[in-house]
This record gives sequence, structure tokens and C-alpha cells, in this order.
Amino acid sequence: MQGHVAGSISDAEMDALFDDAVRDTVERFEATGSPVITDGEQRKPSFVTYPIAGLTALAPEGVTIPFADGHTRQLPVLTAGPFRYATHAATYLDQARPFAARPLKQAVISASALSLLYPQGGIDGYPQDAFIADLLDQAEIDIRGCFEAGADSVQIDFTEGRLALKLDPSGGVLKAFVDLNNRLLERFGDDERALIGVHTCPGGDHDSTHSADVDYVELLPELFRLEAGRFYLQLASEADRPRVLQAVADNSRDDQRIFVGVTDPIDPRVESAEEVRDRVLEAARFIPLDRLGTTDDCGFSPFGDDTSTARETAFAKIQARVNGTKLAEVELGV
Repeated sequence: MQGHVAGSISDAEMDALFDDAVRDTVERFEATGSPVITDGEQRKPSFVTYPIAGLTALAPEGVTIPFADGHTRQLPVLTAGPFRYATHAATYLDQARPFAARPLKQAVISASALSLLYPQGGIDGYPQDAFIADLLDQAEIDIRGCFEAGADSVQIDFTEGRLALKLDPSGGVLKAFVDLNNRLLERFGDDERALIGVHTCPGGDHDSTHSADVDYVELLPELFRLEAGRFYLQLASEADRPRVLQAVADNSRDDQRIFVGVTDPIDPRVESAEEVRDRVLEAARFIPLDRLGTTDDCGFSPFGDDTSTARETAFAKIQARVNGTKLAEVELGV
């Protein structure tokens, strides 16, 4: 990726490298026995910015996100309208499907994250309301395109949810984010929303987080107000999982399926299948089995320049998740 940006690798060479990376990812993912796989976001510049990569109406003065280890990520800002995605997530699905035999889940970025692209000072001739209308239209196209391309399910990345509470402890920003995302989700029918999930975590970049110090329990009541059918929750790295699980039980609805994180991509140690099993059994004390699933805490390399987790480690953790989930199923008789 860096070589391509620097100009030392041609577009054709980069496409070939992407194909090899996607093929390898899909093959390794399927070899773990996971019933649903992804392409590992191999082609995305980042999980946030894929829709705007290549847009020219951007300036580099956007929101800065500080991480616990001192490094930062900065979003750009939009300089002109109308807002349109340069890339839709379905293109990644189309490029992964030739290599896959199992169902593919596709990740998309939330409308609330992209809402941060609009500058505080506004844009002449393009009011914020017009931007939000365009944003919601584009986000809807993004999700519908994934289903039309054959996605088994769609995951909305909402890592900014917990961060919102750090930036605004009153909860006003979080509420606004949830309301905006619900305006998008309300465009889908019940059957479609059952296949749309929301992922939340305290960030995971270069083995650091941006909001792990925010009390998870403060996030969950608003999180489960989202009109989605699935929730993918970072949990393995939480210090007090039973407390969080109780809050999940108290705030989630019967029609919301919960995928609990059972491996921590930031921790270089590979969890054992038995550890994963025990985490599933722990979650089963709070969440009905017909609503319980497992996932990994967060993306293994959510930005194109994040090489902090080796591929071997990532797939060893996924394998532990699959094996540990199977052990738990035996224990639970399912």
C-alpha cells in the first residue's frame, strides 16, 4: 500500500498484490471452519475512509482522534458538495467472491462517522442538511449494494460510539449519532435489518485504543436503541465482562442477536480454545442461546498502514474462536 502511494508500485502491480492478499485471506479464513468469512478488508485504505478515497473536494483539517499510546488519526473535511461515495463496499465483495466458497459478510462505515466530514464552519452553497440527505442516500446505496452483490450480512462499523462519550460525557453527541444511524436503518425492512449488524469497540490501531477508558455500561443503553438486528461487541479485553454482559441483558431486545468478542486482536498472545469456550459459557449465563454468537473484538488491521498484528497471529486467533465456540456448543448441548 505504501509503495503504491509513493508511486513505486503501479496500479496493475497493486491490483495483483490485492488479489493475492484477498485470495490468501479467504483461503485461510475458510480453513478455520468459520461459517461466515470476510475478505479481511485487504483492499480498503481504512475501514473509515474507503468511500472517500480519491475524492478531490477534501481538505486535511478534520477531526483528530487521539489514541492512548499518543498517536493520532485525522479525518479530512469536505470542501464542496454534493457528497458522493467514490467507492462502495460492494466492489470489495465482488472482488472477493471468486475466491470464496462460504458466505461473505461485508463491513461498511457508519453514517455517523462520515457525518464528521462536514466542517464546523459550513460550506458555501451546501448546507449541512443537504449534506446529511446526500450522506444518508449514499449510505443506503452502500448497504443495499452489498445485499444485491450477495452479502450474507452487513456490518456497520460504529467505533465512534464509545469515543463520542469520551468527547462529550453528557451523551449528546452519542445520541445524535444513534439518531442519525437510525434514520438510515429505518429505510430498511424488518427482514433486511435482521441481517444488518453494528460493531462497537474502543478502537484498535497499532495495538492501542482511543476510548477503552470510557465505561462500556454508559454506551450500551444508547447502542441498543439502534434499529439493527445484530450487534458485534468487543468484550474479550474488558476487565469486568460479567458487569458488561448484565448491561447487555438489561438493555438489548429479544429481536437483537449478540455476537460477543472472545479474542483480543490487540493482545499478541493467542487465546486457547478452552479460554474461548469459557468466555462463551460466561456469556450464555446472560444471553439466550438462540441470540448468542461469537466474534473477534475488533479489526486486526483497520488501517492500511497498521501492520501491528501478523497474519499468522490473526488467523490463529480466529481458529481459536472457531474451535472454542464449538467446544462451548458441546457443553451447552446446541
